[in-house]
Amino acid sequence: MREPVEKLIEQYQKHIFAAAFSVCRNIADADDVVQDTFLKYHCSKKEFSSHEHMKAWLLRVAINKAKDHARSFWKKNTVSIEELMTASADNEEISPARKDERIRILEDVMKLPTKYRIVIHLFYYDELSVAEIAKVLGLSEGNVKTRLSRARNMLRNEILEVEAYV
Repeated sequence: MREPVEKLIEQYQKHIFAAAFSVCRNIADADDVVQDTFLKYHCSKKEFSSHEHMKAWLLRVAINKAKDHARSFWKKNTVSIEELMTASADNEEISPARKDERIRILEDVMKLPTKYRIVIHLFYYDELSVAEIAKVLGLSEGNVKTRLSRARNMLRNEILEVEAYV
């Protein structure tokens, strides 16, 4: 099964961008990764068994390309909180207190090591199941569960640390 690139862009561009951004932490770099991912699909002759298989392949390619980009010499080390909020999938009106909380959570997630940040992103933002994440990342389900657990613990500890100072 092969789909036209235009249709895939329409369906999966936001998901691929979000996955790339979670690794790159930079909007421009994530945009480059999205383009590279769809270009790789266009140039490949790979056949897919289902839409889920196609989505998993696209996410895997995007994550690998984002990791390569993040390791490159030109990788940028910082990103402003404004860019983080712009990259947020939701641009709805929210209260200032809720916005502050969302910013703090995003900051904490972005501090996680890449392998934990990716599983958090795929589970909570892309709403993939543990089995789907395992397939996308080429890991066992147990490994995905372990990474999710460790990431949650890191986030919990960070939140408790901040609350101890408040």
